[in-house]
Amino acid sequence: MKKLQNSLYVTRQGAYVHKERETVVIEHERKKLMQVPIHSVSGLFCFGNVLVSPALMGFCGEKGVNLAFFTEYGRFYGRLQGKKSGNVLLRRAQYNADQSTSLEIARSVVAAKLVGCRNVLLRQQRNHGETASLGRAVKHLAASIRLAKYVDNLDSLRGIEGDAAAQYFAVFEELINKSAREEFAFSGRNRRPPRDPVNALLSFVYSILGQDISAALSGVGLDPQVGYLHADRPGRDSLAQDLLEEFRPWLADRLVLSLINRKQLKATDFVTESSGAVRMSDDARKTLLVSYQERKQQEVMHPFLKEKVPIGIIPHIQAMLLARHLRKDLERYPPRVFR
Repeated sequence: MKKLQNSLYVTRQGAYVHKERETVVIEHERKKLMQVPIHSVSGLFCFGNVLVSPALMGFCGEKGVNLAFFTEYGRFYGRLQGKKSGNVLLRRAQYNADQSTSLEIARSVVAAKLVGCRNVLLRQQRNHGETASLGRAVKHLAASIRLAKYVDNLDSLRGIEGDAAAQYFAVFEELINKSAREEFAFSGRNRRPPRDPVNALLSFVYSILGQDISAALSGVGLDPQVGYLHADRPGRDSLAQDLLEEFRPWLADRLVLSLINRKQLKATDFVTESSGAVRMSDDARKTLLVSYQERKQQEVMHPFLKEKVPIGIIPHIQAMLLARHLRKDLERYPPRVFR
């Protein structure tokens, strides 16, 4: 089993990150803030104006440390790609997957996402009672899950997924405690840029989680850019976006809801710019990243492996299972379904 290592998130503007022997050092205004052994780090995520030395870049590439760059909002810029790992025959199988294989993988991912979304809503009903709108959304998602099982083309599957996601986000505000809804009003998904605090949080978590999944796919030898549900597009990790779908409701969405409902974040933690874009303060970003890292340490039962594993290594497990499926070692790809 892969060991769960820590990710470093550098959000201090003007920070300088460099290599010192076998360690990563973070400095700001010539003061050392942190020094950690490179072997304890699986990812280095830099937000905004953060400088990284060429020596450390080369070191990360050599050691297989995922080095990624984001805007202050959490929008992905790019990442350092080290040596390709894995078997070239695996990537050839990935690229040459036929229509039936592509559709089967895409159906599995969409079904896992929709089951996860429905279970998030059912959890709300159990804890706080059913409303008419929640009941309708739960029924709609159940119908979408049934349709997704039998759809025979990708375009129809994408239509089912998009419609179900719209129904889910139409009632998403009901998952926010009534006492917090005035500060965290939500009327649907918007992005690039996000125009309210909830969307700013969702986009940020989706972005960093997507990079964790990209690194996991690269680690088993798959190409993160060639997917099945999401069409190929220059600069987009389509396969990572495919697997991200099954993680969105139970990991990303619930993390955001928890931060809001537990009052760990407040409206004053967000700034609205003249363009209408909403961004998080440095303190809010740190609160989110600490909570995300803590969540990754928690253990859950993996239904396929039938053992408890830290949440942080589930992207690596799913990448490994997908690779085994493409190599014909597994009949089907088993997504991680949230119950």
